[in-house]
Amino acid sequence: SSGLKTAAKIGTAAVGAAAAGITALTKSAVENYAEYEQLVGGVETLFKSSSDTVVQYAQNAYKTAGMSANEYMSTVTSFSASLLQSLGGDTEKAAQYADMAITDMSDNANKMGSGMESIQTAYQGFAKQNYTMLDNLKLGYGGTASEMARLIEDAEKLDSSFTAARDENGKLTMSYADVVDAIHIVQTNMGITGTTAKEASSTIQGSVSSMKAAWDNLVTGLADDNADIDALLNDFVDSVFTVLDN
Repeated sequence: SSGLKTAAKIGTAAVGAAAAGITALTKSAVENYAEYEQLVGGVETLFKSSSDTVVQYAQNAYKTAGMSANEYMSTVTSFSASLLQSLGGDTEKAAQYADMAITDMSDNANKMGSGMESIQTAYQGFAKQNYTMLDNLKLGYGGTASEMARLIEDAEKLDSSFTAARDENGKLTMSYADVVDAIHIVQTNMGITGTTAKEASSTIQGSVSSMKAAWDNLVTGLADDNADIDALLNDFVDSVFTVLDN
């Protein structure tokens, strides 16, 4: 009799906890998907025929940048207008540059110990030709326009295939695409590029970040009729096993 009463109490508590968990999960799924819809709308407006490419990059960002799809798209839309303008409206090229920029941001945060938010703020500033936060990247350049010009010129020396745009007087135009390119070249030369993806597969902290992002993607997909739940679930399960392996 005593054992049955105890079992009943435990069962009731478990059912209550499960119900609360399902309620919380449903709330998160609806909120995440509502945000996802808005972000996809923004991506479609900016990238037009190349929007599917950006969304695909976003879905894979849990491995490449340690970000959920929502976090990725939110970051992309914060600077894409300037990027598109600097690339003459080439949406496909802009999608590739945006992905490179976000991966570089994440790599910098992982390698240099900078706060991701401060790096994102710096990139958003660069889009407005504000270079005061260049030193946030900890690449050895100060927060001035002349220091950004020095970084771009250094990138030209490091990679002969990169030639920054200049005006008729030979002065750097400091286009946003050139800024993104130059930072990538300098970070590659410093051994920063690719660290996020490497940590996502080989370190505990990196793989946990990747797992959290994959979970966020799965939760978002639960409220989306068109989501590939099998793929999202596989991504999450794979990320869990990676954490366990590490």
